[in-house]
Amino acid sequence: MVTKIERRNKIKTRIRGKISGTAARPRMSVFRSNKGIYVQLIDDEKGMTLAAASSKGIEEGTKVEIAAKVGSLIAQKAAEAGITEVVFDRNGYLFHGRVKSLADAARKGGLKF
Repeated sequence: MVTKIERRNKIKTRIRGKISGTAARPRMSVFRSNKGIYVQLIDDEKGMTLAAASSKGIEEGTKVEIAAKVGSLIAQKAAEAGITEVVFDRNGYLFHGRVKSLADAARKGGLKF
């Protein structure tokens, strides 16, 4: 029987074979844990993180509302870094709930993907 983590890693490997980020269009990678949600803008050619945001310090609201705040925060940081377009990497998670909320808020904040 395949565990939940093994299933996610399989999906994650398949996705990463198809997408990668550049300096002009970085990869927006999402990681969610039980307690928080984290997002990074990554240039895969140089192997460096251009901007990052997390739910640390944001305490009021439900997990979905907090994810939306993190999405708008990463959009703001991307704008400061001069990034307008990204490649979205859901990292093997379903595009639903917290991941979708973060993506919608980032789009509303001005990021295109």
